[in-house]
Amino acid sequence: MSVMDKLDLTRAWLALLGLSVLSTVAAAAISAGFDARVAGVIVMALALMKARLILSQYLGLADAPSWRRGFNAALIVFVLIALGLYLIPSP
Repeated sequence: MSVMDKLDLTRAWLALLGLSVLSTVAAAAISAGFDARVAGVIVMALALMKARLILSQYLGLADAPSWRRGFNAALIVFVLIALGLYLIPSP
């Protein structure tokens, strides 16, 4: 593994750490009166960003653009379905 690869992985890890902190802040804001639905959307968007980062950097899909596009499309569809289910009003 080259020095550049290690640097890219370190940057990816730091980005994942930052996105996780933002997810925690969004979830914790609910107890401070922040709208739970908005916080849920934020957490799901951050989870999508984390998943894309993991697939690109750690699984090496950055070197396979067609595979990356396919996985990104599947992730986006999954997140949209999950968000749709989350935002459906409960009876």
